[in-house]
Amino acid sequence: MPWNAVVRGALAAGPLLLAAVLAGRESVGVMAALGAMLAGINDRPGSRRTAVHRIGVPGLAGAAGLVVGTYAGEGLGAVPLTLILTALGLLAGAVSAVGPVSSGAGTQLLVAAAIGAGMPLPEPGWQRALFFLAGAAWLIALRLALPTPGALAHDFRFDGERVAVADVYDAIAELLAAAGGEQAGARRAALTAALDHAQDALAGPRLRRYASSSAERRLRAQYAAALPLAEAATALAWAGDALPARTAEGPRRLAVAVRTGEPCGPLPAPARSVPGLRALDDALLHAAETFDRGGKQTGNKQTGRKQTGGGKPGSRQEIDGKKAGDEHGAALHSDADAALHSDADAALHSGAGTNPLDRGARQTAHKGLRLRPFRTKALLRTVTGPGGREYGFRVALCYGASAAVAQALHHVHWYWLPATAVFLVKPDLGPLVSRVLNRAAGTVLGALVFAGFAAVLPRPEGLIALVAISGALIPVATRHFAAQTAVVTVLVLALVMVGGEPEASWSRIGETLLACAIVLIVGHLPAPGQRGGNVRARLDAATDAAHAYLTHVLSGADDRAARWALRREAYRKLAEARAAIDRAAAELPTLARHTEGTDEVAATLERLVDTTTACAVHLDDTGRLTPRHTERLATLLDELVEQRERAGLADPPADLLSA
Repeated sequence: MPWNAVVRGALAAGPLLLAAVLAGRESVGVMAALGAMLAGINDRPGSRRTAVHRIGVPGLAGAAGLVVGTYAGEGLGAVPLTLILTALGLLAGAVSAVGPVSSGAGTQLLVAAAIGAGMPLPEPGWQRALFFLAGAAWLIALRLALPTPGALAHDFRFDGERVAVADVYDAIAELLAAAGGEQAGARRAALTAALDHAQDALAGPRLRRYASSSAERRLRAQYAAALPLAEAATALAWAGDALPARTAEGPRRLAVAVRTGEPCGPLPAPARSVPGLRALDDALLHAAETFDRGGKQTGNKQTGRKQTGGGKPGSRQEIDGKKAGDEHGAALHSDADAALHSDADAALHSGAGTNPLDRGARQTAHKGLRLRPFRTKALLRTVTGPGGREYGFRVALCYGASAAVAQALHHVHWYWLPATAVFLVKPDLGPLVSRVLNRAAGTVLGALVFAGFAAVLPRPEGLIALVAISGALIPVATRHFAAQTAVVTVLVLALVMVGGEPEASWSRIGETLLACAIVLIVGHLPAPGQRGGNVRARLDAATDAAHAYLTHVLSGADDRAARWALRREAYRKLAEARAAIDRAAAELPTLARHTEGTDEVAATLERLVDTTTACAVHLDDTGRLTPRHTERLATLLDELVEQRERAGLADPPADLLSA
């Protein structure tokens, strides 16, 4: 149960509406509460810094939509207004193909535009937008100010970051434990998800480019230390041999150390019998030294390292009476003074006296994982490419048609129909028919619940309490689309009744069912161009990322930071493609047939990236590839060409095939 999000939801829309009612500005309170409600839908688990971006960008888009919708609704007739909204739907739909935050921004843009044009309020457009934005900003302030459970015991500044990094080490341990078994593939996918989540948690917006506190430097160093461990674990899983149980014990102890802030203690050293195990052993030693230093990166490997006897750091020493070589030394936090941070910067730029693993981890911890820049041309290609065009066309047609029908049925308060269509037409919320059925069921349930409460609750205080309770339930209801729809329906109906609109539960049910019919019809209409554009675009992006990673590994470059960044991008793009393919496969056969064969392409790309990782680890150890590696690469590249041809995809890059 996300109690911290529940508390934020209870303190968001309800108190804003109460303050406005007490001030005699109910319509202002409605706008602010709407902004807080839509922000609450985007208030997902994660760190504070990612929440600013995830909530703030859609909030800005919603404010812009209110301005456009309000002034267009006041100055234009039904036909030109419908054309304006349709064009807005085309733009918002195409931009939604970029990613989750852009999708949320497109949704709020269209919903707010429909509310601005179809909900008569006394305030001008700029004031509506200002108060809407204030509601979103209020939730962001709550997100930044309120502590999360357990945060005060360690560091108030961190809430999701520490847990995210610890989950990475746990996922590494699970992958090592599953090596050689049927669950290895699923564990590798879980590791990818954990790394993506931790990377996002640590890479959110900040006032300074680099980490400004020792606690943040330590956490980023611990994340960077997990990357070679993840690489070695992936290579060992690729080999397909079962590993001793003690192999996974080291990452598990590191996960506990991240969560508690305590020393990790002795780390069992795996037998250095194959390249993957040697890479894992080296990565464990590096992680232990990183935890010893407490995030203070230096060129001296002995800093903060507790030694047993006279051996060098990392040598097999006798620990607790056990045979020498059984375990690495206990990790302790360094008590070196703050001057080490300036030494770390100098060592980072010089790179002297360090091996590639240490240097790559230092660069990653200092600068973060630098993916290939998302330039304006790449953004435009995504928006105007097949995925953006298909998405934009569907959203524009559904949004424009629902706005036209709504205006024909109502002279005022016609926003519900197009706003409902926006949520229904979004493919990133699940398959089309599933979305429609869940939306219909949720709206009926929410309207019935509100009708019962409206008949007995005092006004307006009872309705304000209902808004606060609904806001608290949103973080829980987001786990299921029907439940989320039911809660949001209750909240919105209570808001508009406080704002002066008569009780409209039954008409909302009818309009929702009409929107469902419109989206079902439009969603299955023949479309210009090839269907499945979003899936194909994401597969092409995953192929390009796999190509860049493979090219870097085979080039023999010794830049570990760049290699880890390319590896992370390849797995992230593959995860995005896989999610799009799974959603498309769950559609009705009319739509699902357009993406047949794409799941085989994604599976081959995943095996190709896994093999590339195994090649990287083997090249680090021996400097050359075995026939098994080269034959596997050649086989996968041949399969990739055949499968892309069967799926109707373009040929992969020529230099990828010649690699």
